[in-house]
Order: sequence, then C-alpha cells, then structure tokens
Amino acid sequence: MTHDVPLFEFDPEIPALIEPRHTITTALLPELAVACFFKDVIDDVVLRDNLVPLTAQQSEMGQHPIYEITYRKRRIAIFHAGTGAPLSAGLLEGVIAHGAKVIIACGGAGVLDPAIPLGQIIVPTAAIRDEGTSYHYLPPGREVAAHPRGLEILREVLESQGHEYLLGKTWTTDAIFRETRSKIQARRAEGAITVEMEAAALFAVGAFRNVLVAQLLYAGDNVGGDSWDHRDWSAQRSIRKSLFFLACEACCEAPSGGKGDL
Repeated sequence: MTHDVPLFEFDPEIPALIEPRHTITTALLPELAVACFFKDVIDDVVLRDNLVPLTAQQSEMGQHPIYEITYRKRRIAIFHAGTGAPLSAGLLEGVIAHGAKVIIACGGAGVLDPAIPLGQIIVPTAAIRDEGTSYHYLPPGREVAAHPRGLEILREVLESQGHEYLLGKTWTTDAIFRETRSKIQARRAEGAITVEMEAAALFAVGAFRNVLVAQLLYAGDNVGGDSWDHRDWSAQRSIRKSLFFLACEACCEAPSGGKGDL
C-alpha cells in the first residue's frame, strides 16, 4: 500500500475511524439537495421565505446551516457548499449522512478559453483531479466523471427551458495562485474549459457514497488570456439566481422516493 506519493495510497476501508454520522446532529433531510456556492442567493431565499435552519453543521468557521424549501411540491434541502475541496467534501458528506441522495451543485468557474462569454452556463462532464481530496475517495486517476444520470437530467432541464449550455471537462485545483500559463495550456489541451476548486471532490464523494452528484457552473473570470480578467464575475446576481433555480428544477426531475435508475 505504501507509495512514494502518499495521495496514491487509496484505502477503500469502510467504516473509517470517524464517519460523518459521528459529527452531525440528528435530523432527517429531504432526499433532494442543492449545494449552492452563492451565499448571496441563499441569503435572498432565506429572507424571502423567512426560513430557519433545519440543522447546521459545525466547523471552526462556525455554523453551516441547512435549510429546506418546497419547489414544485418537492422538498429540497439547500446549503452553502463551502469553498475549496476539503470543506465542500466534508459538508457534502454531512448532508448525505442526513439522508440526501440527489445533490445538484451550482457555482461559478474561471474559463480557460477567452471566447467563452461571461455568464455562459456550463455542465462539467468530468473533473481533472488536480486537488487532494478526491484521492481519499477513489483510486488514483486523472479524472472523475459526473454522475451520468445527473448529466442527463441537467441537459434535459436546460434544453426544455431553452438555455444554451456547454459540455466539457473542468479542472479542479487547490491553488488559485498556481494557475500558471503552462498549466492552463496543458489543461486546455486535454479538454478542460473551466477551472474551479471543488468539482472533483464532489464527484468523488458522490461515487464513493453511491449518490447522484452533478453540477452546474457559469462562466466567470477569464484565465485563458495573456492576463487575468476578473470580468466582475462575482457580481452577476441574475445568472447566479437563475443557476440556483435550475439546480432546483434538476432536483425535481429525479425519481421520487429515491427510486428509479439514479
């Protein structure tokens, strides 16, 4: 099992010494969940619907509340997905331990191709594993795929509502200040069109726990040019809100009661 690179020492043993159920308070969540990376959108929904947390996960950052909304007569848990692969994976683990079986994430990403316009909807088909968390959930490998049924659902929802979108790989990295020109060029050469910090970990946790995890992204800053262009991407409130409700729509297309081919 020992390897020169510790991350390559994947151990599939279940259970681990600390399982997610050991760290959460007892609460039964809906089987559907939206992992939203936009705190502004969650805050707006909480204020609009006067929501109170069903429960909360804890970290040294404080509480990470989980709320519930009713959307198209389906119960959906909503929670902020954290920032960076380790925190996002840990929060996802807690939600799964609470009973979630279908999780649609929505977030933003940098684009590696300057031709991709700000706000373009992107559905990542797979994530290049240039982070550490996914290696604790899956054997070493270059990529991890999004859940195939999740991809189908996202495409069906987007096409039924007339949204244009791109399909492609995303590059998940732990180090936003080490996105070098040579790495960007190499990732583009293997098919990546975006870069972010969580998708590989989310997909790996989903595969390990045997739940459906898929993600919607929107095109944010441009890192594919000669210099970084922020494009004021984090202020795009309209597309952020739209992506959240598209994730809710996707949840509603999942089979009821956890049944069916997920």
